[in-house]
Amino acid sequence: MGANESKPSPAHVFKASGPSSVSQDLVDSLQSNHETDASRTRLVEAQIQARVAAELQKHLSQQSDALRRAHEGIASAEDKNADDSKTTPAVNKQIEGLRRRLEERKQVRPLPDSVDGARGELVRCLTENDRRPLDCWAEVEKFKTEVKKLEQEWVNKVTS
Repeated sequence: MGANESKPSPAHVFKASGPSSVSQDLVDSLQSNHETDASRTRLVEAQIQARVAAELQKHLSQQSDALRRAHEGIASAEDKNADDSKTTPAVNKQIEGLRRRLEERKQVRPLPDSVDGARGELVRCLTENDRRPLDCWAEVEKFKTEVKKLEQEWVNKVTS
């Protein structure tokens, strides 16, 4: 096996059994063409790859242009904001005033004695009854009523 060399196959010749409606020149040109299916496939594949590469390059250039324009827009907006902050010291003064007021509001006020006492009783009851926390229902209700009173006082103060 394999000792004999392959013999070249004879060229395919088209012989119609009946008269063909194609000219003899076309038949001759097809028979003399040495292009195979594989070579045509490679040629089409190369054309497709070239087209994809061109489209990819076009897309990349569009994206880089859009990114460049976005960076330029951000830079111009930053420059404009920097110019505005230099020309408007009154706005900066207002911002500082608002910051001071906000810092003043962050201060926590001490709880009234009634709420603090109810909370202390609730904590004491829960620590004593750590295995049976439901026994502290009375202390929980007292704490809730004190908190509701405190909330109502705050609402009245804010709305008036």
